[in-house]
Amino acid sequence: MSSLDELQALLGEPADRQPNPDHWNEVEQHVGSALPSDFKTFLNVYGSGVISGELVVFHPVGSSPLLERMRKTHQMFTERRDKALSRGGSEHVPYVFHPEPGGLISWGYDYSGDEHFFLPCDPDPDKWKIVTMVHEEGHQTFDGPFSSFALSFVRRLLDVDRYHGIEPEALEFLEPADLEELVAAGEIGPVQPRFEPF
Repeated sequence: MSSLDELQALLGEPADRQPNPDHWNEVEQHVGSALPSDFKTFLNVYGSGVISGELVVFHPVGSSPLLERMRKTHQMFTERRDKALSRGGSEHVPYVFHPEPGGLISWGYDYSGDEHFFLPCDPDPDKWKIVTMVHEEGHQTFDGPFSSFALSFVRRLLDVDRYHGIEPEALEFLEPADLEELVAAGEIGPVQPRFEPF
């Protein structure tokens, strides 16, 4: 089973959508390349939305179009990088951003404050890596495709401690029944895989 199949199995059936390959034309023309096929397949099936209450992805069509967000994100990160370079350092922003040749290509973010990009490191977009700019203070590179990255993200949120998400200091002030109520409400603990469209 492919990582895309596993991801879709975990997230469940999406709302009924009619994919249109033409929706990607303007984005890919702007980027100057096709985008990874698993990314487009996922977005064609699910649309824009939030994966497991945390990872936000954008389709070219909808209330938050991908191309519009790409342009804003690329400009913002280019300005941050230029500012860092003018101060003598760029260790936290080591990559250039589209439209610079080989620049990172924005595709989403997460509610922890991380921005996610494709690294166009190969002529074949299906071999591109994922770069996460971590809280504007560094970066991490993921060597797999979008679907593997998203699957890993979903599994990581599912495989956490029962009381994950609550400050350790607060644990001593809460009764066991209160903690179980928070777990049952999904406010703390493992995050069940789901997709919420917007």
